Amino acid sequence: MKEALEGVKALAFDVFGTVVDYRTTIITEGERLAEDKGIEIDWAAFADAWRGRYRPAMDRVMRGELPWTNLDALHRTTLDELLAEFGVRELSEGEKNHLNGVWHRLRPWGDSVPGLLRLKTRFVLATLSNGNVRLLVDMAKNAGLPWDLVFSAELARAYKPDPRAYRMLQELLMLGPDEIMMVAAHQSDLRAAQELGFRTAFVMRPLEHGPQAVPNLRADPSLDVVATDFVDLARQLRV
Repeated sequence: MKEALEGVKALAFDVFGTVVDYRTTIITEGERLAEDKGIEIDWAAFADAWRGRYRPAMDRVMRGELPWTNLDALHRTTLDELLAEFGVRELSEGEKNHLNGVWHRLRPWGDSVPGLLRLKTRFVLATLSNGNVRLLVDMAKNAGLPWDLVFSAELARAYKPDPRAYRMLQELLMLGPDEIMMVAAHQSDLRAAQELGFRTAFVMRPLEHGPQAVPNLRADPSLDVVATDFVDLARQLRV
């Protein structure tokens, strides 16, 4: 481990795509629902389209076009739009609510829990996600994610990469920025944290957008650590 990282005391994790595989979970639950209801749509395309509206929906909040709205509510709005666009009219209100709750039931990448358990022996582990608190807690319970703390952009009323989210985390942890390492599969998230003095770890998730996607895994050389997964991150951090 680099000498400059010896002072790191806490790891803060992006969650969607970094810790959990949202795409495969949505496809699996969608296909199960389709069997029950006789719905024939491309669930991979549906999952991609739903995730594709994630950032634009949050941007509307951050521009002031919407009052503060948590991610569950934003997901439900975009779900309703997509069901109409994909021609899905067979779902009851309860079934729509259950489908929207899939984000609470996302499954982890295979290395996530083993890697986190190793990292937990040395570091405080916290989320720093745009997901709302209840969503993150439900997800952790369902997937066995061993967080010490669950922090959400909801607590700062500012979606990442707004600096207020990262500053909130720092204040609640009562640590200097160089004592916190942001861990993410998205370099925009890491650069935002880096600008505030956080240490950074880029974890590659080449399958985040599916096996047909061609992700850009070229890491910014200014990042402190580049890891293939959480077990590799633990190894590089000497855990």
